[in-house]
Amino acid sequence: MRSGAKVAVVGGVFTVVAGGVGYGAYNLWNGITGGAEGTTTTSAAAPRTAGSGPVTAEEVERTARDFLAAWAAGDDAAAGELTDNADTAAPAVQNFREVAHVSKAVITPGKPVGTKVPFTVDATVTYEGKSKRLTYASELTVVRGVTTGRPLVDWKPAVIHPQLTGEAVLRTGEAPNPPVKAVDHRGVELTPEKYPSLKPVLAELREKYGSEAGGRPGIETWIDEAAGGAPDRTLLTLAEGEPGKLRTTLDAGVQAAAERAVKRYGESSVVAIKPSTGEIRAVANNRRDAFNAAFEGKQAPGSTLKMVTAALLLEKGLAAKDRPAECPKNVMYEGRTFHNLRHFALPDGSTFEESFKRSCNTAFIKLIDDVGDDAALGTEARDVFGIGLNWQTGVRTWDGSVPAETGGEAAAQYIGQGTVQMNVLNVASITATAKNGSFKQPVIVPRDLDDRPIASAARPLEGSAARQLRDMMRATATSGTGAEAMAGVGGDKGAKTGSAEVGGQADSNSWFAGFADDLAAAAVVQAGGHGGDAAGPLVAAVLNAR
Repeated sequence: MRSGAKVAVVGGVFTVVAGGVGYGAYNLWNGITGGAEGTTTTSAAAPRTAGSGPVTAEEVERTARDFLAAWAAGDDAAAGELTDNADTAAPAVQNFREVAHVSKAVITPGKPVGTKVPFTVDATVTYEGKSKRLTYASELTVVRGVTTGRPLVDWKPAVIHPQLTGEAVLRTGEAPNPPVKAVDHRGVELTPEKYPSLKPVLAELREKYGSEAGGRPGIETWIDEAAGGAPDRTLLTLAEGEPGKLRTTLDAGVQAAAERAVKRYGESSVVAIKPSTGEIRAVANNRRDAFNAAFEGKQAPGSTLKMVTAALLLEKGLAAKDRPAECPKNVMYEGRTFHNLRHFALPDGSTFEESFKRSCNTAFIKLIDDVGDDAALGTEARDVFGIGLNWQTGVRTWDGSVPAETGGEAAAQYIGQGTVQMNVLNVASITATAKNGSFKQPVIVPRDLDDRPIASAARPLEGSAARQLRDMMRATATSGTGAEAMAGVGGDKGAKTGSAEVGGQADSNSWFAGFADDLAAAAVVQAGGHGGDAAGPLVAAVLNAR
């Protein structure tokens, strides 16, 4: 594939134009003049010789050239036959013209890299007299057909556009939902330009509430996810709609602090919640993709789950903050050995509060037999902390899971490992429940907007257990593993650190949860090490923005 070759749509029809060097100066189809002109090509329909083994460089170049030419010519059938899935590829090429309403496009191939051929598309989208350019890059891969032995394009929707997956299509028309002007609880506008972490959240809010917010749709080109479950993604706006106003529970100041905080680290997430109401004040992610890991992620939360475990033990009377709790270096439970960080141990007579604020794993595991119920931790998580209930925050969320386990796997759960699955929204909510004494389901859109059902926990945390848990979290924030990170945070404050070991990962994930007055927050930094080292300063920065 030589540089300079261009495949184009000109004047509302698909043609191949001269690029100086490359495909050559020939015209496949010109609907304006009513027929073919110049030298035509039949390369797209040329017979293919069956082969075996890896495709050759010549086959890669020729197949990519012919496919792009067929696409540019608007020859859906020929383009489809040059792929390994003609039944899907041909309609996709047709949709590029008829559903995406591309009236003009220049496709410029790049230099092949092995079996892959990159290319750029410079398209003009036209709908109801309005036109705008849409440019992007994609690539195709040439493979050998399993049954035919012919070199073929390995068909994927992303060939047409890199964001197309599954049954999604590129569509142009009146937008399915009017735009929204999202504002925080004080009326400050929240834009993806100023708060980039909110981009997927705002897109989902528009999809769910755009038609209810009083706006008027514009004309757009978007990725229509069809039945994919993800929110549609706008790629191009040909005519602006009129946005409706959507009030959220977010706080612009806390959100700004969260955005800055996550940028300090590689991959990280944070959520802040108002304990007395469950209102979400901030959500931020630092990721290479658009996945909202803070709300939808699933991973072990490490010792931050000891807030739930401690609540269970306190409520059952098996521990008290001032009662001695043995904390040896190591402990074995049903054939599985557990140890503390760097194999530390606490002196005989040390209290349960000391074990909590130093995050002693063995002290918690040694009490499992006394609980006498393998499902007790999951029950506590659900009935008191609302974990695993069907949360209706206003956007999609994963609501946590503590499945029933036995033996060593049950012991691992007591310290937030094993099969426990959480995200920072879940851990922030656990922290908020600990501070408030009862579960308030997190919300990002006020319930009065749509009167949706809100999850309720079966019961509040028993009063004495709640007070002791808060006291132990306060001790952690002032003289325990969270003291350094929380040193600059004022007010009534508490914390819990966590380090979650992940198989195949050299460093643990860093978790931290904390509260200050009526704001609770949790954060995770992937491979960040000890909870207080990376996630701790992140949470502190968010709490200080209250």
